[in-house]
Amino acid sequence: MAEEQSVEVADDKHQARVDRLMESSWYRWYALGILVLVYCSSHVDRQIMGILLEPIKMELGASDTQMGFLIGLTFAIFYATLGMPIAMLADRTNRRNIIALATTIWSGMTVVCAFVGSYAQLAMARIGVGIGEAGSSPPSHSMISDLFPQAQRATAMGIFAMGINLGLLIAYLGGGWMSEHWGWRTTFIVVGLPGILIALLVRFTLIEPPRGASEAAKQDRAAAPGLGEVWKTMLSTPATRHVVFGSALAGFVGYGMTLWLPAFFVRSHDLTQSETGLTLALMSGIVGGIGTFTAGRLADHLAQRDPRWLAWVVALGKGGLVPFLVGFFWLTDFTSALMLYLIPAFFGGFYLAPTFAMVQQLVPVQMRSVAAAICLFLLNIIGMGLGPQGVGILSDVFSAEYGTESLRYSLMVFSLVNLWCAYHYFQAAKTLQQDTQRVADAQAAA
Repeated sequence: MAEEQSVEVADDKHQARVDRLMESSWYRWYALGILVLVYCSSHVDRQIMGILLEPIKMELGASDTQMGFLIGLTFAIFYATLGMPIAMLADRTNRRNIIALATTIWSGMTVVCAFVGSYAQLAMARIGVGIGEAGSSPPSHSMISDLFPQAQRATAMGIFAMGINLGLLIAYLGGGWMSEHWGWRTTFIVVGLPGILIALLVRFTLIEPPRGASEAAKQDRAAAPGLGEVWKTMLSTPATRHVVFGSALAGFVGYGMTLWLPAFFVRSHDLTQSETGLTLALMSGIVGGIGTFTAGRLADHLAQRDPRWLAWVVALGKGGLVPFLVGFFWLTDFTSALMLYLIPAFFGGFYLAPTFAMVQQLVPVQMRSVAAAICLFLLNIIGMGLGPQGVGILSDVFSAEYGTESLRYSLMVFSLVNLWCAYHYFQAAKTLQQDTQRVADAQAAA
């Protein structure tokens, strides 16, 4: 009896602490900051392969097609497919603990990459990194949606998405210098170890927020539906279909560019690893980060006038950057090309925050983790899996005619996919208001 009373007292104290923190504005922003660190760590460990691609290729004697497979499908298949069952678990159990464990796994496997002795072993290690990273983003999206109301959600998602750009900044800037001075193996160790500390911060300083805490009513974990029901809900909603497929196309061209641009700078502009890292850190890390944050903030601001701006912001950004991106690859003068690249660098990540926010508002509260996982599954299978692989294959096809410049023309062709992406976001805007209201009405009735 005494033990039961002791447990009840402990539960009451824990609940009181949760309630106090959820009412504190500072805690919401602190939790978001920690989740940004998690997302940053995942993208450092993921994107470091881009800056290390050339030295690894030379040591292992691989072709562009093989390296495209290594940086694409070997990671993406496991990352994307495991994301859904882990998200189902996250909709029923403690999301904070899942994120902490996932961060530990991918950080440890990144360190393992330093000790491989063959192409096959490195592929297996990268699979391990993908398995770990599968457990991070869907639970993070769900937690952020419980911490921030819909009116602030795109801004919060924009700050969260900046973890990608911070990760690129660190991977390119630090990775380029470390690769040139310490070698690619030591680089893997240095970028992998900090993730362990971040995992401890997640486990011991964050709380598990109540489901639907930012909505009118909280939801029970037991109410979480199965994977098939979530798929059916998303497929039956026109705006969701267009947003998810549009984001997959954005990832297709985006990951293809991100992971092959370092090799392009080395081959076509004769930059060193350090020069490549510095250039891409400034462009993708800083300029791209400003663009990613701006997209979320701008989408929230304009959506107050017309909710369709959540989709229009992406459509205009992705469609408008195409001429500048084609010109960037066409020009052979490095300085002129780099000036043109400022525009694509700024607008490249414009789809992230609005997409994350729209997916969360287009499904019921109890489906959020799985819905995010489905979106990320398609984005990563089509984007991360097929994008880098496609660039590598097309580069090998063009090599007979263009030689060392084959990568330039492969990337130029890929840049046109942004127009297809923009089309789907324009289509999503047509039914976004009705589809969002339908979800809100169903939730209120329940």
